[in-house]
Amino acid sequence: MNYLLAALVASVAIFANPVLATEYIYRDLMANTLPSPGCSAEGLAIALASKPYNIKNYSKRFCQTQGYGWHVEAIKDNGKAVCTDCAGGQKKCHVEDVVVTCKRIKPGSVGMLPGKS
Repeated sequence: MNYLLAALVASVAIFANPVLATEYIYRDLMANTLPSPGCSAEGLAIALASKPYNIKNYSKRFCQTQGYGWHVEAIKDNGKAVCTDCAGGQKKCHVEDVVVTCKRIKPGSVGMLPGKS
């Protein structure tokens, strides 16, 4: 019976403490991707530059350029494809004005200090 009472008191003590949420810092960035390494027909070049994999990969790089701990929260705008001419009437394309929201944990908030939770 004493064990049951002790377990009840312990569970009340655990759930009575307020839970602190981790705070984040957010930052919106606008940047351009790099052009593809090779030249191809315009339609194919635009498709290669606008692939979701490329947008996601470059978005991750954009946030990491802000420093340690920055991560992608959301991709707000995929931007627009812009092409330049290559030899033989082919094109090389990249995406301009990709807008990404980056986040990192606010210094001093929960989760940043070892042993403090």
